[in-house]
Amino acid sequence: MRGQKQRKIQTKLMRGLLDLVVLQFLSSRPMHGYQIISDIRKNFGVYFGPSTIYPLLCALEEKGYIKSQWDLENDRPRKVYCITTQGSDLLNCTEDSLNEIHRKLTTGFGKFTLGNHL
Repeated sequence: MRGQKQRKIQTKLMRGLLDLVVLQFLSSRPMHGYQIISDIRKNFGVYFGPSTIYPLLCALEEKGYIKSQWDLENDRPRKVYCITTQGSDLLNCTEDSLNEIHRKLTTGFGKFTLGNHL
């Protein structure tokens, strides 16, 4: 029961932070959509399919956080995404905010820890 509940919570958190997770992946290297889907599943055990990831990539590109270009050198043409300076700035700012929230949760409420409430 605890494992199932924890998986539901992790999926919910991942859904809320999915844009940041994608930006974090792209900050390490350019990737195509299927690589992002695979890496999310491998690293977090959560599956978000193409109908979730590709519209998110499109929205991030429209906002200027990522850019794409076609890779035509392989057997199949693939659209490869990379983070922009604006995306890196957003990622850094958000990481700072998440760290601050975590700090407040773990120190500001006495004995409260994330592990005790998940």
